[in-house]
Amino acid sequence: MTISEINAHPRTALLDDIPAITALWQETNLYRPYNPPAWDISFAISSNNSTLLVWEDVNGTIIGTVMMGHDGHRGWIYYLAVANSHQKTGLGRRLMRQGENWLREHGVWRMQLMVRSENSVVQDFYRHLGYRALDVTVMQKDIDTPPADRGGAFAPPEADA
Repeated sequence: MTISEINAHPRTALLDDIPAITALWQETNLYRPYNPPAWDISFAISSNNSTLLVWEDVNGTIIGTVMMGHDGHRGWIYYLAVANSHQKTGLGRRLMRQGENWLREHGVWRMQLMVRSENSVVQDFYRHLGYRALDVTVMQKDIDTPPADRGGAFAPPEADA
């Protein structure tokens, strides 16, 4: 497919998009079972400090995503995904531009992202867009119940019976 076979602009993701987004993230190797997409999507689109954009083809199929958020100091890009059938069309670059613009509009001047160390192809993509590797160590600690075990507002939607 070509870039002309997609819609001109992305839109904000909806809860109804969760199955299609999950499938895209599985196709593009972003999905991790310990990090349920339903929780991340719900959390991002319900916050003033984050959002998730989806890009559709002319048939309404979600073919790209970019999630962004900020902590008041740094902006972060997450879940940049382009369907395998649309890679090398410029869609990834367009999604990144949308994510960066959203962060700029929210007053963020420094943008960061994380790429798995073994994913050299994606690292090259980001370098081409002007990102550089930093000499930092990212550390993590879970301070709450894992998303898969949470209830409440950000629990994955119940499947229809």
